[in-house]
Amino acid sequence: MDLSLLYAKNFKTKPTDESKLGFGQVFSDHMFTMYYSEDSGWHDAEIKGYEFFSISPAATVMHYAQEVFEGLKAYRAEDGSINIFRAKDNFARMRKSAERLAMPDFDPEFANRALKELVRADREWVPRSEGTSLYIRPNYMGIDPFLGVRAAREYIFYIICGPVGAYYANGLAPTKILVEREYVRSARGGTGFAKTGGNYAASLIAGEEARQKGCDQVLWLDAKDRKYVEEVGSMNIFFVINGAIVTPPLDGTILAGITRDSVITLAKDSGISVEERRISIDEIIDAVKSGDMTEAFGTGTAAVISPVGEFHYGDEAITVAGGKMGEKSLEFYNALTGIQYARLEDKYGWVETLE
Repeated sequence: MDLSLLYAKNFKTKPTDESKLGFGQVFSDHMFTMYYSEDSGWHDAEIKGYEFFSISPAATVMHYAQEVFEGLKAYRAEDGSINIFRAKDNFARMRKSAERLAMPDFDPEFANRALKELVRADREWVPRSEGTSLYIRPNYMGIDPFLGVRAAREYIFYIICGPVGAYYANGLAPTKILVEREYVRSARGGTGFAKTGGNYAASLIAGEEARQKGCDQVLWLDAKDRKYVEEVGSMNIFFVINGAIVTPPLDGTILAGITRDSVITLAKDSGISVEERRISIDEIIDAVKSGDMTEAFGTGTAAVISPVGEFHYGDEAITVAGGKMGEKSLEFYNALTGIQYARLEDKYGWVETLE
């Protein structure tokens, strides 16, 4: 399939103060789109000026939430080159999400080529300040007008991007996590492993409850027993217990995080024991109180590493690591960002560099 490049006719004003970028509020000059139909397959792939697009009020995505998405970043190195982090892994995961939602497959190599061309077109939008990056959002959704419960016959796949700062306003300051005891995020056999908007919509009510209680995020427990830890609202979760790294297993109910996989790889390469196993909230609380747990942290593309300072469980607030960022959390943060910004060697082939 050919890829057309149509430069924007009107260019936006770029933010001048990168310390105030925030997250997901500013978008660059261009976007990528391609369309699918049963008759033609994938077609009309182009990079063009960022614009609104029109879909029918009866579009499948508007009624039955047939949609999947991804999130990744591009980073500006000190020499001015641009590093895209693990894009191929994002598209591999996106294909699995799409399969779960009965959506047609797409060519991940073509999608990655389009992504790189989009970043090249908007390379001046990649910010230069420490801790900033260009956030990239691929999205794929059903758009044919039909009010019936079936898979769509027409789709749009698009990519947008924009400069971002820290996901949390307080940066690396430890977060407060509410342990959710009423609502559940997913169950085995469901869509918990897929990155689809419906999962996040269902989590919003718990997120609002967390904010009302002064917390930053929600820690989900399993749907069956309501006691085994799964993941945080926008992140996978890790615990440091007796020197080992412990994290819930990928059993179909949580997202196979790209940053999660990166941390596990880095930990194993540095000789740290990694345990992917079921861990109950009671074990977590007991380990914190006994001192066996020395820190906890979340991982995700948006925040990279987010240390946990407190767990709120019922009426109790349990402080972790003295409410400060732990040693391992900082080590993983420095290692990951070092690779992303090309300050450290990439031994894993995670980075694609645009000269």
